Amino acid sequence: MDDKYLLELIGREPIELKDCGIEDFIKGKKILVTGGGGFIGSQLCRTAAEYFPKKITILDIYENNAYMLQQELMMKYGDKIDSEIYITTVCDRAVLEKIFEKEKPDIVIHAAAHKHVPLMEKVPAEAVKNNVLGTINVVELSEKYFVKNFILISTDKAVNPSNVMGITKRICEMIVQNKAKNASTTQFSAVRFGNVAGSSGSVIPLFREQMKTGKITVSHPDMDRYFMTASEAAQLVLLAGSMTEGGEIFVLNMGEPVKIADIAKKMIELGHPENEVEIVYTEPRPGEKLKEEFLLAEEGLKKTLNDKIFIGSPIDFDEKLFNRNLAELFNEVNSKNFSNEKILALLKKAVSQYNY
Repeated sequence: MDDKYLLELIGREPIELKDCGIEDFIKGKKILVTGGGGFIGSQLCRTAAEYFPKKITILDIYENNAYMLQQELMMKYGDKIDSEIYITTVCDRAVLEKIFEKEKPDIVIHAAAHKHVPLMEKVPAEAVKNNVLGTINVVELSEKYFVKNFILISTDKAVNPSNVMGITKRICEMIVQNKAKNASTTQFSAVRFGNVAGSSGSVIPLFREQMKTGKITVSHPDMDRYFMTASEAAQLVLLAGSMTEGGEIFVLNMGEPVKIADIAKKMIELGHPENEVEIVYTEPRPGEKLKEEFLLAEEGLKKTLNDKIFIGSPIDFDEKLFNRNLAELFNEVNSKNFSNEKILALLKKAVSQYNY
């Protein structure tokens, strides 16, 4: 699905982001992208390649997408850009350390995460292991190996989270902002995305498949979301990296939220004008909000030199208490007899805004 079609579905013009600073940020640098074979990670690699980094290291647990991305980069750029693939999980600290020691990246973009909201409601221990423990591994190794810039890919679901995926990403933001206060050489920051239109498992490809059956299911007629395209998301990340001073959460102004039902209607109009496709309203799935937010009330908004990018201010929290709560959470998720209910309670203990 191309950007023109996706933007027609979400009803707006493309967001023009001035790319001043990206070339200086990327050119000649060694970049490591975790989750680099995924929908967002691969677009980050493609966009970064346009600015001719010295090397792109693609780290992913799934080999096929990572391999195809590397072949794509090789066909387009030949030997102008070096690339390497590592098939591993961010949860494997020992393997990660060998990668950092060998590659010595200048920039780390941390996109690896479990992201599917209803699935993570069922397996909170796995969400904590991959999203939180995995982030701690990449954050600590970035500092140890003198990475210049670390960028966390976060989500609007981290704001007043109502689901396991969102709360784990909020914890990741707090880890990054806390590390930014104490880091000596690495600049740590985060970027909050809205929904990336057309991404794997999202509503647009799902609706496309459902249309073949003659019926599209929508959780609620009033449910809406903020949307961005993959190319907008990747540009935002690289721009944020070029302007960071450490500790920021960057947010893109994406205009007004879009009703999911309106996207379904538009897809029917564009794809099946001659056929009847029914829209069936069900109910929100576990963990789903009717509306997403981009900022906690305490964060406020700060302008940047780019009129489409804003910064949410860090919120102070008790670092020692936060770390004790995380230690208790990790003990539970690594226990043979862990309890989902206790994990949810410990997540709430770590971040009071969690509403489950």
